[in-house]
Amino acid sequence: MSKRRFDTFARLKVGDLKHFAGHYYHVYNRGVNREDIFRSEDNYLFLLHRIKRFLPDYALSIIAYCLMPNHYHLLIRVEQDNALSPFVQRIFNSYTQAFNRQQQRSGTLFESRAKSKIINVNSYLIHIARYIHMNPVQAGLVRDPEDWLYSNYREWVGLRAGTLYDPEFVKEMFSSPQEYQSFVRSEIPRSLKDELIEYYFE
Repeated sequence: MSKRRFDTFARLKVGDLKHFAGHYYHVYNRGVNREDIFRSEDNYLFLLHRIKRFLPDYALSIIAYCLMPNHYHLLIRVEQDNALSPFVQRIFNSYTQAFNRQQQRSGTLFESRAKSKIINVNSYLIHIARYIHMNPVQAGLVRDPEDWLYSNYREWVGLRAGTLYDPEFVKEMFSSPQEYQSFVRSEIPRSLKDELIEYYFE
């Protein structure tokens, strides 16, 4: 696995502070009262279509993502300062409006504005991608990460020819899809796992 160097910045929150070009951010949110934000396959696909539709308008690259029944994770590289917040707001405002119409509900869908945290340690980046891709397994929804259709793990390991990922990034980090598969299935040290959760997922 190759290594990149990252500068250290404070944690940021979508809509509050600037997001800087050349850096990676973990963006996540969950449903209000921990309720489901996806209730059918159509809901998942609608949001993915929205992301594909709007992404070309913003200087961003999707690195890893996973949509879960009541929350989501995105790992995004910002290519131009301040491109992240308007993208996130646009796709999830659009999704909330469509979801509310479909479900005949009103009001907020998410518990708060989306959170974003800069990945400020090079060795953490691939671990966060693994954490994102293993979310459905850890939640007991599937046995293997490739069985969950609403993440880009399948793109990372060459099982699906999707567009919501950066193949050059994957090749730079791992010599082959098999290397990433082995990495995902390897045991993460407990101390590192606790540190990642404390700083990047809480």
